[in-house]
Amino acid sequence: MELSMGREDLVQALYLTQGVVERRNTLPILANVLLEAADDTLLVTASDLEIGVRRKCGASVKKRGSVTLGARKLYEIAREIPGDTVTLRAVSSGLVEVQSGRSRFRMVSLDAKDFPELPFGAAASEGAKIRVTGKLLGSMIDRTIFAVSTDETRFNLSGVLLETSSSEELRMVATDGHRLAMVSRAVGGTQAAQSITLPRKGLQELRRLLETGDEEEVEIVVSPRELRLFGSGVELFMRAIEGEFPDYRQVIPKEITNRAHVGRDEIFSAVRRVSLLASERSRGVKLQFERGRLEISANSPDLGDATEELEVEYGGEPIVVGFNGRYLLDVLAVHGEGDHIEIGLTNAVGPGTVRSDEDPDYTYVIMPMRL
Repeated sequence: MELSMGREDLVQALYLTQGVVERRNTLPILANVLLEAADDTLLVTASDLEIGVRRKCGASVKKRGSVTLGARKLYEIAREIPGDTVTLRAVSSGLVEVQSGRSRFRMVSLDAKDFPELPFGAAASEGAKIRVTGKLLGSMIDRTIFAVSTDETRFNLSGVLLETSSSEELRMVATDGHRLAMVSRAVGGTQAAQSITLPRKGLQELRRLLETGDEEEVEIVVSPRELRLFGSGVELFMRAIEGEFPDYRQVIPKEITNRAHVGRDEIFSAVRRVSLLASERSRGVKLQFERGRLEISANSPDLGDATEELEVEYGGEPIVVGFNGRYLLDVLAVHGEGDHIEIGLTNAVGPGTVRSDEDPDYTYVIMPMRL
């Protein structure tokens, strides 16, 4: 194999592989990227067997062939070498030369035949096919992924549920048992009803991929066992998490008896300040609603206490409820500056909701705490 290509193109392709390559080295080949050169094209592929990403790059190919190189070291080299063009050349069996300007590196290559075969190629024929902009899909991931459970024993909650329907609606839901985030969006494409739970790592890599072209349209193919994405020169697949996702509809309160409206910026800043003196173990903050006002407070025997008062639109009966301050900050952070937030309450021991006038199709449910 021998080729020349733009250094920035190589850097960008390798950037997309960094979160995918296997860190634990259960199989040494998975710490490498597969480089395949043919027909003025370089394909850069990485996988950990559960997630895979492939980037197509333009290149001047003098000799076809395939090699594998250490993903992290090749990325570091590509970022540091001088010049705008880089040359990759297989100089002997198991050795590849990387050259740019006066810099030259020789890297050990594992046999490309040992790299696992991955389900790349033409779009899958079965499943729901969706066309959506990268910006829209990225915002849906941002609004749900923070609510995924980090408890390894709750395997069915360790990902985001993705649902499609014949009404051209795409929905994503995540929960860790203490809170739930749900967002729905209208999308284009030929729809079929599908439900799949996607791993957190796969969605993080998908989000990384979408950063480079958020206004471009991508195609998603959702089947019962995997999701595949096709974009401009990029292809990604991820396998589904096994296990049944809980019935999230049972968690969402059917009746909200008390509603308070407040500016997102005001409550976000107040909760962040008051949380500085919240208990480090529980992170609990107390919200006391009265007509026209909201008092936010926190205390810790080891740290002290903090109180802040806000003007809010609230006309219900006085109610006091405790929430995890970090859970509140997480959802307020994904709402836009200047948004108008609605906090819905049933009672002091029932779940609360957080919505905004600007995004009525996004619902956040948070369970109360005893403080």
